[in-house]
Order: sequence, then C-alpha cells, then structure tokens
Amino acid sequence: MAKKQIHEIKVAELFAGVGGFRIGLEGASDAYKTIWNNQWEPSTKHQDASLVYRARFGREGHVNEDINLVKTESIPNHDLLVGGFPCQDYSVAASLSRSGGIEGKKGVLWWQIYRILNEKGENRPDYVFFENVDRLLGSPAKQRGRDFAIILASLSDLGYTVEWRVINAADYGMPQRRRRTYIVGYKDGSVVNSKVEDLKKWVLYDGVFAKGFPFQPKDKTESIFSIDGKIPEVSENFNKTGKDSPFGNAGIMRNRHVYSVDTSPLYEGPTMTLGGNLIDEELVPEDFFISDEDLKKWEYEKGSKKIKRVSKEGFEYMFSEGAMTFPDSIDAPSRTIITGEGGNSPSRFKHVIKTKSGRYRRLVPIELERLNMFPDNHTLHPEVSEVKRAFLMGNALVCGVVREVGKELFRQIYGEEPVSTHPIEQKRNPCPMLNLSLFNEIKEDLVRNQRKKNHTLDATKSLLIGHVKEDFADYFMDGGITKYYYTGKTKSFPSTIALNKLYYFMPYLKGIGVKDIYLIKIARIGSKAEIRNDSNDTDPRLIFELEYIASLDKPKMITTNIFRTYRWTILGSILDN
Repeated sequence: MAKKQIHEIKVAELFAGVGGFRIGLEGASDAYKTIWNNQWEPSTKHQDASLVYRARFGREGHVNEDINLVKTESIPNHDLLVGGFPCQDYSVAASLSRSGGIEGKKGVLWWQIYRILNEKGENRPDYVFFENVDRLLGSPAKQRGRDFAIILASLSDLGYTVEWRVINAADYGMPQRRRRTYIVGYKDGSVVNSKVEDLKKWVLYDGVFAKGFPFQPKDKTESIFSIDGKIPEVSENFNKTGKDSPFGNAGIMRNRHVYSVDTSPLYEGPTMTLGGNLIDEELVPEDFFISDEDLKKWEYEKGSKKIKRVSKEGFEYMFSEGAMTFPDSIDAPSRTIITGEGGNSPSRFKHVIKTKSGRYRRLVPIELERLNMFPDNHTLHPEVSEVKRAFLMGNALVCGVVREVGKELFRQIYGEEPVSTHPIEQKRNPCPMLNLSLFNEIKEDLVRNQRKKNHTLDATKSLLIGHVKEDFADYFMDGGITKYYYTGKTKSFPSTIALNKLYYFMPYLKGIGVKDIYLIKIARIGSKAEIRNDSNDTDPRLIFELEYIASLDKPKMITTNIFRTYRWTILGSILDN
C-alpha cells in the first residue's frame, strides 16, 4: 500500500540571490526544505536580492551578511548545501599552506564553501549542489582546467565523490540559451555514494545527470587521469604545459581519480521559446518601446564594426566584431540574459523584439523572469527598480535545470518518484512573513497571462480523457504548466486501457468539457494523499505526471464511455471538428 511521502531534505543555500535554487528544488519535491540561506551583495548598501528573497520566502533562516563573516556554528546542520558561487581566480599560494594552502585565502568565495564544509566536520552535509559558468572547466587561460581541478581536489579531500555536467538549458526544452556548469557531490557513506560503483557507467548511464539530461557521448573524447598533490601543488602544477583542459563537459571524480567525456544532448520533448514567454503588447509600458530616433543607435550597436583603437602601450590596432541578430528571434530560445539587460540605453547585448504592430521594444522584467523559469513578478518589489530586476535575472540561474537535478537526486536517495505541490511557475505569496502592506504602493494589475510551449501535436497518438472532480477543477484551471492527475483506485481502473500506449491526457471538467492538452511524462502507482495534503487516503492509484502543451480554441463536450469516467481514444478524434 502506498504511503504519503514523509521524507525531508534540509537545505542550506549560499549566494542565494533571489532564490533560484530554492524554487527549483521545491518544484522538484516537497521533501526539500530550505532551513537557512545567505545572500550578500558586496559594494552596495541597497541589498536588492535580499529584499526580494525575504519578501517571497520570509525572514526565518535568512542571513544578509558577508559570508566571510558568518561563523560555521551559526549555520544549522543540513543534508544538502547549494549555491551558485562566483567565478574567480581559485589559485592558492604555497605560502598560505597551514591547512593545505586554503586557510587564510580571503575574497575568493569558493574557499568559504570549503571552510563551511571543513568546519562542519562529521556534520557536513551528505550532498552538495553547485552552479558556475561553463568556462570554469577551462580556466585560467594559461593553465587550462586548474581552477576546476582545485575545486574537485578540495571536495575529494573532504570525502565527496563529485559529478559534473555542462548544461545548456535550451538543449532540454527550456526558454533560454544559458550554458552553466552544474556540480553535485555525494559524501562517503551517503546513500547515493554507495551506488557509484563504476565511474564510467555512472556518467554514461546511471548518474543524476545521465538520467536527468540524456546525451550521446562524443567519440574519442574520453579522459581518465588523477589529480595529484596537495592543493598548493595542484594550483601550481596542474596541466601547466597542456594547451587544452583535460575535463570534458561531463564527468565524475572519486578519490582524486577522474573520468570525463564530451557530450551531445538528446531531447525530443516540447520546447519553450522567447516568443512563448512574452506578455501581450498592450500590457507593456510605453518606455520599453524604442523610438524611431533611437532605433538607429540600436541598429549600430547590433551591427558589425571595424574600429581603429590604440592600446595603453600606444599601439594602433583594428577592433572588429560581427553582427548580432536584430531583432531577436521569437521562434527560438532567447540569448543568455546578462546583468546589463536593464535600462533604455542602446546596447549590443540587450534583447530587442519586434512586436505584432511593427514596433521594437525591450523585454520587461516579467519576461526576463520567465526566461529563467521563475514565477511571474517574482522580483516585483516597491524598493527594487526595473533596472535592478533585470540585473537580478542576469545573475540568476534557470530554475528548470535545478528542478530536474533535484528530481533525480531525490530518486537516487529514496528510490521513489518525487512529488511537488510547488511547481516552479506557481505564483508565490508576496509577503508571507512581512508587513502586509508591502505591495500596497503597486497599483497596476499583475500580469498572469499563460506561458506557451512549442510542440507539434501528433493526432495519431493515444489520448486518455479523465473526469476531474469538482473540488479539483480549480487546480486544472489555474494556468500552471505541471500537473498531477490521480485515477480511481487501481482495482477500478479499466484494464482495457493500454498504459504503455498512452501519450496525451485531457482533463474533463463537468459542465465545461475538455480543452487543455497535456503530455503524460510519467505514469506510476501512487496515492491520493501524495497529491492532496488534506487527504489520508493511501490506497494505491495510478498517478499521471503531466506537462501542459496546448489548448483547444474552445471547450469541447465529449462522452466518457468507460465507467462514465474515462475515454481512451486518439488525439485526432478530439482535434477533428
């Protein structure tokens, strides 16, 4: 008999920004509980990210203080440490080597992660999950791969097996071309660590990244080697004469032994585009539109150039750069959002789209949030400007990647399917533990129009239509992308329906009919109590995990002809008018 999931994974979040890790993990499973988080923006008095984080998630456990000054004993013990740490120079001088060359290294935030893990001792978390730029694997230019080798070696010395993967979110159906290095570590003695038997098999078939982000290994790109020496020696000598980094974009390290390979992504699901995340033109403030006069300046910035320049040493040289796509294509994922995305000054790197009316405009903050897969208006705050909202999204990660990693990590730990009642696109409570008048100054209506996914409907695929009870109807009408549908008890589910052939699902709402079309991502045995917090019903049922992809132009009444509850047909029978 299925039981309601009672698992809990306590999370501590470093360099929290506006909560991308938290949103992604909560979207993966209700088991993830962020109990402590730190966000500090140096060199500024106005802590915008901290303001947004507290407004969305509350003050409890939030620390807005320089991490260099945070004492490890003030951080509660936790199961998973996460963070998107800044990319810096990780080198370690031998003169610092009272503790492997690391103690005393200030200003480089990786060493603060190391400090916390080291000082936690036996209480250090079983799992770590970090994010950094993709160039981490090849930096610095004069000693390719040294920085990443230092990180891997230091984690190995703390007892972690570490796997990594460079992931472009757009390669897996997400709405932004954002390549980042994701790192997951498993402490000796942890559940997942005990599953890692063969390094190559783990990377290619069995690991968190292999299952969450399928790929094809590239021929003749395998690399097997060891990272030798104490940390200062790694810093000084690693790949000192090599031209290329030995690290492929997927790999694993255990006890300083490394296996890595380069990969090509494999993905055939629905995709999200820039255009699918735009709000209606009439909702866009006028100052986001570009005047005819300024349009020429934008065209210049986006165009190709050859400019004579003089170096500091007095040498004259020709600076050149190619043309950027202008305006940005709305039929593909967006380019990477950068911190300078905000403001109306012409720029080579800011996004500009052409609207249906023929006007050109910049992206509004809610669209930038959507491209990072945050909830709509997540950064909306009376004390945070629109320029700063864009800056915060330029610093953020794509929540969808974190969600998929979180799901696979949960499966590896518990051997069960994760359940989340907090999908990442869900609108959050704007002021859970703050002054209830926080948003009173904001008069305009908040935008809640639907995001869209690109998917070519296949009319020949099998479709399951299922009744939705009245008390669950609102759940299927709130505009969310990810949903669960539970059937009647398994003994009453019709044996005439071939589960292995099901592809699409449409909910039937009493008095309304069918309208929304979902992909069936997973069909499994579960219980009503998993999905409904107000239920103690643990009898086994079929659970369908769904992903919204399209809607009919208008609702269509149909007849459910199996137990008056279900209809098994093909999608074409519904699309045929």
